[in-house]
Amino acid sequence: MGNSLRTTTYLGAFLLIVLIGGTNFVAVRFSNIELAPFWGAGLRFALASLVLFLVIHFKHLALPKGRNLGGAILYGALGFGASYAFLYFALLKVSAGFASVIMSLLPLMTIFLASIYGLEKVTMRAILGGVITVCGIALLFSNQLSVNTQILYVLATVGGALAAAGSAIVIKKFPKNHPLVTNAIGMAVGSVILILLSLITRESPSLPSLFSTWIALVYLIVIGSIGLFTLYLFVLSKWTASAASYSLVLMPIVATLVSVLLEKTSITSIFLLSSIIVLAGVYIGAISQVKKK
Repeated sequence: MGNSLRTTTYLGAFLLIVLIGGTNFVAVRFSNIELAPFWGAGLRFALASLVLFLVIHFKHLALPKGRNLGGAILYGALGFGASYAFLYFALLKVSAGFASVIMSLLPLMTIFLASIYGLEKVTMRAILGGVITVCGIALLFSNQLSVNTQILYVLATVGGALAAAGSAIVIKKFPKNHPLVTNAIGMAVGSVILILLSLITRESPSLPSLFSTWIALVYLIVIGSIGLFTLYLFVLSKWTASAASYSLVLMPIVATLVSVLLEKTSITSIFLLSSIIVLAGVYIGAISQVKKK
């Protein structure tokens, strides 16, 4: 009974990650109306980090040192700095659909990286689940897959996916800190990288003037950053890195569904079919493995 309850708890947290991550896509669209991409992402993580450090202070949580601190910094540099920087740069030229297909390779990238570091074994089930999810996402965005752009932007998309995969490996390899502490340090590091990139690319730093932008920014800070990544580390503490990475594969489906509801358009047969394929891949590659434990 206890194991079943724990499995249900982690599965519920996984589904919340998917729901929050999917709605983040919509919130970022509102944020980007007034805030330049690098600046908006940097501001979001800087303010989220500040809130977390205040919580850490009042909860009297210890800050890490040595290898523990190094792990949190590397997690932030990869997961919040490099991955967001690469993807924002790539999206200047590649379509969101193409980027989603590349990011759907994340479970496969993660399991191969995890095998290199002795964290997981590459199995046929894991490969099959990963390949099926890629096919499902490719079908969903089949009308956006033409690539008439420089290879540099394609490589940047791949770099974003690899950085995200690497951040999960870091969490598994380095000593564990309290999730709030890890995210506070990680977001601080990521915000510095993103704000520096904003300055280098001469973006205009500003605060929102529209109420809708403030709502989106507050949502991204509280729910879309603090809530999302605390849940992510919670799931990652129990699940394998590759299983947890499937949450990102499901996010475009949630984002598409939310957009359909907001724009009051109909759900297409392609969306339903691709969603079924992706869900099958997630079950094979992640959920079925979790249920066995």
